[in-house]
Amino acid sequence: MTPRHWTVLPVLATVAAVAMLFATGCAAWRIGQAAELARQSTPYRQSPVNATLSLLIVGDSTGVGTGASSPEASLAGLLGRAYPRLRIDNRARDGATFADVVRQFEGAQRHDLVLVQAGGNDVIRLRSDEDVRADIHRVTELARERSDRVVLMPAGNVGNAPFFFAPASQFMTSRSRRLHGFVRESAERHGAVVVNLFKERSEDPFVQTPGLHAVDGLHPSDAGYRLWRDELLAQSGWADVLEQARAR
Repeated sequence: MTPRHWTVLPVLATVAAVAMLFATGCAAWRIGQAAELARQSTPYRQSPVNATLSLLIVGDSTGVGTGASSPEASLAGLLGRAYPRLRIDNRARDGATFADVVRQFEGAQRHDLVLVQAGGNDVIRLRSDEDVRADIHRVTELARERSDRVVLMPAGNVGNAPFFFAPASQFMTSRSRRLHGFVRESAERHGAVVVNLFKERSEDPFVQTPGLHAVDGLHPSDAGYRLWRDELLAQSGWADVLEQARAR
């Protein structure tokens, strides 16, 4: 296969994924809503003059906060409001895969904390397991070069999102389960921490509790991001460290 053909593969994978969504009953308006939310989203950042801690966020639309009613209601915004002396450098971008996240690590500046929020696009775009695993390892390596405290926080069970209908939902659950396995493997290998948001349907709060998804049925709502914030603080071990960045 020629290099020219290689450049076409990501496009073909995305087209195949979208075609599958339509074929399995995913309404076109859902796709339009997701695109509109992405256009409206802005990553939350803050640079207080009296900062006591620095946080680097890399990742996809969940790092940007797509689906939240405002940047302040995203996960990054919730952290910024709770910890006003926390410097937040948010480089996340809508649509990013783990391969794209690699390019978000610019420069060699170190941070007190690094949060990686990615994985959903790798699942949905049908990227190969081999490529995804390699990209996750590379992202974790780069994150560890920049901080001793690295958290990997991929989105939960993508197949449980209302965006998907059967049989696509079961297929996406299977892919999501494998991705989370790759993330745990990389965290163990490189000394990072995983915040596990993956749940089977019967145990997933995003299935059991109305209102946790945004209007597109894919991204978290304000309430969904608040739940993620609670999981981050409960699972990461960061709660005590972040206390240094509260207002004095």
